[in-house]
Amino acid sequence: MHDLLISMNEFFKSMGIWGLALNSCIESFFLVPPPDFLLIVMDLAKPDKALFYALVCTLASAVGGCIGYGIGFWGGRPAFNFIFRKNKDKFEAVEKLYNQYGAIAVFFSAFTPIPYKIFTIASGILNMNFWQFFLASFIGRGARFFLVSIVLMLFGAWVKQYLELIIVAVSIVIVIFFVILYKKRHSLVKVSDVEINDNNS
Repeated sequence: MHDLLISMNEFFKSMGIWGLALNSCIESFFLVPPPDFLLIVMDLAKPDKALFYALVCTLASAVGGCIGYGIGFWGGRPAFNFIFRKNKDKFEAVEKLYNQYGAIAVFFSAFTPIPYKIFTIASGILNMNFWQFFLASFIGRGARFFLVSIVLMLFGAWVKQYLELIIVAVSIVIVIFFVILYKKRHSLVKVSDVEINDNNS
């Protein structure tokens, strides 16, 4: 799988700006590497075009999100299960987020590292209002890609100089985040078990 992802990255990279657009579009509804990696490489190579690259990413990703919505709308739950065979259980979690937060859930999936593709297809299955979905997606994707490009446009030289340290720092933050998330989830499971035992007694 690792080799396949690297090959995909190289394929998109070889196509230049069209590869960036294709990567951004497909990533919104299928399992390919996030376009952020290619966006960062292109931003660092040509900082003067960083905002243009961000715009390409945003527009292509929004189009891909609409395709994902259509897959869910017309393909239903079977389409979701086919694409995410190893993550079938995530649909229930996504549905709960929709019930609680609606379009805000789509925005956060578009902006954060949460798999956006799961939300695009689920939005169609759950028959979310298309224009709310599109607006949340467009704003979330745009905020994400423009933030990356603006940072690299302004501090690209510094990022190049300390790239290895930045990668290490980001990796540490990610590990800490997942450790906290795991502990929080574990504590919630314990609380639930106690409540169940109390109710049974």
